[in-house]
Amino acid sequence: MSETRTVQAKSLLSENRLITGFGGLVLLLVSLSFAVSVGAVQIELGTVWGVFLNKLSPGMIEQTWSQGREAIVWEIRFPRALLAMMVGAGLAIVGASLQAVTRNPLADPHLLGISSGGAFGAILALLHTGLFIGLLTVPLFAFLGALAATAIVLGVSRFADATSADRLVLAGVAVSFIVMAAANGLIFLGDPRATHTVVFWMLGGLGLAQWSQLIYPFVILLVCGAWLMSQAAALNAMTVGDETASTLGIPVARFRLIVFVVGALITGVMVAFSGIIGFVGLMVPHVVRLLVGGDYRRVLLGSALIGAIFLLWADIAARTIMAPEDMPIGVVTGLVGGVFFVWLLSGKRAA
Repeated sequence: MSETRTVQAKSLLSENRLITGFGGLVLLLVSLSFAVSVGAVQIELGTVWGVFLNKLSPGMIEQTWSQGREAIVWEIRFPRALLAMMVGAGLAIVGASLQAVTRNPLADPHLLGISSGGAFGAILALLHTGLFIGLLTVPLFAFLGALAATAIVLGVSRFADATSADRLVLAGVAVSFIVMAAANGLIFLGDPRATHTVVFWMLGGLGLAQWSQLIYPFVILLVCGAWLMSQAAALNAMTVGDETASTLGIPVARFRLIVFVVGALITGVMVAFSGIIGFVGLMVPHVVRLLVGGDYRRVLLGSALIGAIFLLWADIAARTIMAPEDMPIGVVTGLVGGVFFVWLLSGKRAA
């Protein structure tokens, strides 16, 4: 009887997960539809998907919309929405992975200084070195900046003997302030005519998304995300503790370093195309764990999905609150993230 109940419970749990996953995909599709439809110029959902289907297969649907609306949908809003999905998914899985290897629920690429390092590298490329290797210059410099910031955080934590999870986050916050001060110095020394654009970019924005550039964040997210998901068992072990992970044959120090490097690569590239968007990596994994539990085989997939949905709606809010002007999306995520951070701290204190 007990075995039958166990099998029934597992079957019910599997069905619930399938329903949750299917519901998440439906919500993602709905969110994408609204993200392309909503804006200073409202476009009907039928037009949105008519344009999309006609681009996939010309002539599939009779065109009843103007060329102007088609340009808005295909050239402006679809690339922007897809970039929002990739950035949200990337930052969310980085946050989830960092929380596992540091065993700190407050770890995320923003608080650990990785985003600031990416911003420093991108600003250096935009204002001082120029795009000497073409479109890859900014993503490359952003990755190198994020990697350098990661190395500094790890170096500071070792130098200060701050190896605990809480102190590692404090080291990250300190390095973040220092790197951002250096980035502000680069802005001050750069071309004044480009300062406004760079400052707006630092606050986070998706308005410069272009089809020709989406391949870079897509490839990085696909490759690095696949590797992180292949390491779900190791991430599960890391959440228990270094000793347990070591007994399972995981080279703890090397694995943690590799996760930091992969996180720096994802964060750097995302920052290069979207600016600094904070708190996504902090909030989303917590929400996902409430929905699907702590198994990283589901946490990473769920974080990618919920992260994409969250940033789509954050971008919708950024485009509509001050329409027809675009509010920097980092303002929206910072406001929501700050409130979530306070709630998280109060919950920890109550616990």
